[in-house]
Amino acid sequence: MDCPVCTRVLTTITAGRITVDACKWGCGGLWFDRYELMRVDESDEATGEELLEIERDPDLDVDLSKRLNCPKSPEFVMMRHFFSAKRQVVVDECPDCGGHWLNPGELRTIRTEYASEEERERAAQAYFSEVFGPELAAAHAKTEEDLARARRFAHVFRFISPSYYIPGEQDWGAF
Repeated sequence: MDCPVCTRVLTTITAGRITVDACKWGCGGLWFDRYELMRVDESDEATGEELLEIERDPDLDVDLSKRLNCPKSPEFVMMRHFFSAKRQVVVDECPDCGGHWLNPGELRTIRTEYASEEERERAAQAYFSEVFGPELAAAHAKTEEDLARARRFAHVFRFISPSYYIPGEQDWGAF
């Protein structure tokens, strides 16, 4: 595979149980196949330490603002998005294969964002509450209002159609 940033051939590196592709002596970026990044994204994980410092070409000047094509599926342009709710790192993700491209230093930042998975989940919950809280509260209120209306409607039917008119609910066999 070729590097999406500097077009050099990527080198395979094994880190624990995962194998990633690195742009050694190029831009220093890392390619993670689907689900590989989540195995090295926390600082307490021993796997991934060797991926923090990839040898780079100091004379190489790259444009990190340009959109990148996936190294695995070159016909797909990768989506750029924040890695977490803290918005410290922007990663490139392939919509086809689900792989992630990280530029130099981004893995180190990702690994130091949160002390634990619980802290990551709390931050995500806080972010979603901030972004979607008012809409969710309005939808919940609407649902409660609809439920109350349905209960009132069902209550009216109890008087219009008592249970002894419902087939199978009476002993005298009217239906």
